[in-house]
Order: sequence, then C-alpha cells, then structure tokens
Amino acid sequence: MLSNNYINNRSGGSERSVQKLVKWMTAASWTTLLIGLALSLANLGHFSEQNASLMVGIGFMVGSVHIYVIRTAIHLVHARAPHLFGDRDEIR
Repeated sequence: MLSNNYINNRSGGSERSVQKLVKWMTAASWTTLLIGLALSLANLGHFSEQNASLMVGIGFMVGSVHIYVIRTAIHLVHARAPHLFGDRDEIR
C-alpha cells in the first residue's frame, strides 16, 4: 500500500499544474466554440452539406464540447484522488 507521505511527495506541485491545465482547457473550449460559431454564421445562407465553412464550424462546436468534457473529467478525477488514497491508509 502507498503511504500518505509517498503520495504527497510524489504529487508535489501537481495541484497547481492540474489547475493550469483545467484553466487552459476551459479557455481552449470556449475559443473553439466561438470559432465554430463564427464559421457557421459566416455563410449560413447556403445551408447545405456542400457548405464547407458550415461543416467545419459544426465540427469546431462539437470539438469544443469534447474538450470541455475531457477537462471536466480531469478536474473530477484529480479532485477525488486524495480521498481515494486516504481511505486506503485508514483501512490499515
């Protein structure tokens, strides 16, 4: 089993790096969404699968949702990790 000291020493500055990653991914998600909206609205008059800017814009919007979901998963897993390892030490 892993001890709390090992986990604390091993994680080091991971809290700060995860927060930076979460903030970066949030900004990337919103930026991607805005790019997708701009591309989609730029040539909305020609609503067809032949409209490349519309299709790429929709792809950017879908991608922004995926980025945000991955960001949320990273944030949740990191938030719960100390509690999971802490429970293991209490069992001993």
